[in-house]
Amino acid sequence: MSRPKSDNFTLSLIGTLVAASLLPCRGAAAATVDDLTNVAIALLFFLHGAELSREAVIAAASHWRLHVLVLLITFVVFPLFGLAFKPLLSPLVTPTLYAGILFLCTLPSTVQSSIAFTAMAKGNVPAAVCSASASSITGIFVTPLVVSLVLSSHVGMGSGWRTVGEIVLQLLVPFVCGQLLRPLIGGWIQRNESIVSGVDQGSILLIVYSAFSEALGEGLWRQVPPSALAGLLVADGVLLAAALITTALVSKWLGFEHADRVTIVFCGSKKSLSQGIIIAKVIFASHAVGAAILPLMIFHQIQLMVCAALAKRWGRRAERFPSRASADAKSLLPH
Repeated sequence: MSRPKSDNFTLSLIGTLVAASLLPCRGAAAATVDDLTNVAIALLFFLHGAELSREAVIAAASHWRLHVLVLLITFVVFPLFGLAFKPLLSPLVTPTLYAGILFLCTLPSTVQSSIAFTAMAKGNVPAAVCSASASSITGIFVTPLVVSLVLSSHVGMGSGWRTVGEIVLQLLVPFVCGQLLRPLIGGWIQRNESIVSGVDQGSILLIVYSAFSEALGEGLWRQVPPSALAGLLVADGVLLAAALITTALVSKWLGFEHADRVTIVFCGSKKSLSQGIIIAKVIFASHAVGAAILPLMIFHQIQLMVCAALAKRWGRRAERFPSRASADAKSLLPH
């Protein structure tokens, strides 16, 4: 898997945030952007399915130690961070916003950007596909249970089968189709790696634009005092830093290879905005959904910006110094 070749990818993310702030998509335009995002994500999985050899996918699926570690960090360690940091971070925000932070900690990993960043950083992409997808499906059932444990009150869990169907249609079906068509188009895609790189970039930029536009459209920023918004930025930054450091150090301590450590960092440190919004609508009352997803929206923007910068740096280092690919895991942390 290749990373996007553009050296301006991080600047593109910043430009997308500015564009969403100045020209947010509304009404029919927002629906069009959502449709384009869904198409881009499906296309991304189709291309990854066509590019990955079946042997690599089977081998990645059997990489159980990596997948178990990612699931434990996602659904156990992250919620423990939220509870442990509460005395430190809750004074920075309102009680309802910190409930949203705890909800954020219970969510599954994002799928498309975890794979894209892993590819950019020259990590184990087949393992990222399996691990992030497993996290996404597991979260449908585990997240409501963990929410009931970390929050004092919550609404009935409702049915998650509709979400399962959406995940299957949007992610797994395109991937399987790509695998089935690999004998016909796999060679062409490998000769045109820029196509996969372009879809990687495009899907991330569309997600950023759509999510930020939706936040502005719902007027969520106006419901939060500036001091609480600043505190929320700090709280989300602390959670992301804790997750990045933990995944890097624990994966090294357990003896994973460099490519696997990169995969663990990206799959274990990130949270899914799209799935989080769907789950919030199921388990929270309608009037509480906005506060529940605001910390997630901000965390989503921070994780994309930080992980894009890290992925570019690691990918460039892997291309420039391939012999250092197995360097100490401390190099995974920003200086």
